Amino acid sequence: MDTAQRTGGEAFLEALYEEHSAVLLAFVMSTMGGDLLAAEDIVQETMLRAWQHAGKVRAATAPRAWLFTVAHRLIIDRWRSRNARPREVADTVLWHMGVPDHAERSTTSVLVHAALTELNPKHRATLVEMYLRDRTATEVAAVLGIPIGTVKSRLHGALHALRVALGEKG
Repeated sequence: MDTAQRTGGEAFLEALYEEHSAVLLAFVMSTMGGDLLAAEDIVQETMLRAWQHAGKVRAATAPRAWLFTVAHRLIIDRWRSRNARPREVADTVLWHMGVPDHAERSTTSVLVHAALTELNPKHRATLVEMYLRDRTATEVAAVLGIPIGTVKSRLHGALHALRVALGEKG
């Protein structure tokens, strides 16, 4: 290609850009939700294709329609390629996510269970009925078949013995 032809092609492309780029950019931006950088990329790629196919564009009766068609297809291609793979997520968000720590609760549960096994069976039964099965003193008395006063005294003794046992375990 000689200098005259190249200059003619460049002049044609410059004229095409001057005449249609503003309208093309507005169209692409509106289609892409106002993303200026992405819209400029699409317009640039459209103009590159116009330069690659300058003969077709010159022969076209409506070069603007050709530009809009190419831009529209590029937008579709970009949308398809972005939706073909999952979105990438920065791992900085993961640094702030809290994870519940059940270690202390598990340790406490093991210690309480061990302390309960060391209790007198009558005291243990009273604590289990009262706190683990969430029964009232009257219900515990009925279940264990003992007077309510005995439930209260056993409960007092059981809590004291449990405190001592847990104190020994740390």
